[in-house]
This record gives sequence, C-alpha cells and structure tokens, in this order.
Amino acid sequence: MVFDCAAKHKGTSLNDQLLTGPDLTNSIVGVLMRFREEQVALSTDIECMFHQIRVAPEDRDAFRFLWWPDGDLTQQPIDHRMEVHLFGATSSPRCSSFALSRTVEDSEDEFSENVVRTVKRNFYVDDCLKSVKSVENAVEVVDRLREILSKGGFDSPSGHATDQKVLHTIPQVEIAPSVVDLDPDKDKLPMQRTLGLHWDMESDKFMFKVALKDRPKPAVVYYP
Repeated sequence: MVFDCAAKHKGTSLNDQLLTGPDLTNSIVGVLMRFREEQVALSTDIECMFHQIRVAPEDRDAFRFLWWPDGDLTQQPIDHRMEVHLFGATSSPRCSSFALSRTVEDSEDEFSENVVRTVKRNFYVDDCLKSVKSVENAVEVVDRLREILSKGGFDSPSGHATDQKVLHTIPQVEIAPSVVDLDPDKDKLPMQRTLGLHWDMESDKFMFKVALKDRPKPAVVYYP
C-alpha cells in the first residue's frame, strides 16, 4: 500500500478511502500556452515535491502500514506511519498545490508581482514552465523563484533554459544533469521531456516521437 495506493485488499484501496479535495491544479493547456509567449523559455521542477509536504499528525493513521525488516516475512512486522504525502495517492496533487499556494500567500509581500504570478500560474503540480522577454528577466526570475520556494521548505529546483547565458548563472548543483557540462561554444542544448512532450531546447520547439508498429493486414475474405 505504501508504494501503490491503488492496490486493492478485500475489494478496496487506500485511494478509494482518500478524499481528493478541490482541484487546484492549473490547466496544462494554459501552462503550455504561456510557456510559448516570450523569447526565452525556462523550465524548473521541484524535486520529490510530495515528500516535502508533511501530513498533519491527526491524519497520519490513514497512511499506516506494516514493514517486514529486510523483507523477511518470517519476522514480526513493524507498524509505521508515513509522515509525508505519497506518490500515487489521489490526495497528494491537491495537498501539494495548496502548500505551494500557501507559500506564495505567506511571502508575496516580499516578492515582485511577476514572481508571485509565476508560482500561481506557471506550475503544473511540480513542474514550472515560464517564458520571459530577455536574458536579464530570466536570470531575475530564476533567482527569485528559488528564494520564494525555499520559504515553503521546497528544495531548489533543477533548471533548464533555452539560453546558455541563463544556465551559467544558476549554481551548478541546481542545473539539470543534462546541461551541466555543456560548452556554450560547441554544444547544442539537448532534448528534454516536459509535461509529456519532447522539448527541443535548441530550437525551442515541441516534438513528438511516434513509434509505428508493423501489423499484419487483415485477411480479405470474398463471399460468393
């Protein structure tokens, strides 16, 4: 049940018992459309977002589970409770979106309207897609976005950008592994997956990869 909230036991699952809560997730189409508005595109994600959000103590019994030490089923199981939200739980996306929104509400007086709006409108769960007019704007957004997320206890996100000047302003430990060692004079930006699409960072275009499978043609039967 810890790793598969949809797994059923005696006809029910953890997800069957959880309330999903109100849908606070931005429209994926809206996030993608705003991502195409300006010249410089940025992409960041919050690492292990669900595990960075604690479950209220009074609700942790819903996430109680048994654990056998070393996977040995002959031993006495240990009773545990998860203290953070689970991947695959129907309630996790809503709780995470609420935590992100609350982070902005608690800190919005310290940040510009642009940064606050970025968190509110450009995140799809843990992925943020943003486009800005210039490299200077991009550098500012990346720096301030890191700051406002840290107010909520979220780890620094990994980053991508369509301009290598922006990438070189981000601390190396926070740059996505695929672009850490790029030589700006020789290397092209790689293909990156984002929100289920292939994003060619060099040309700043969305791509689709289609694998066609050979299928035998149906037999044609003639009737007299």
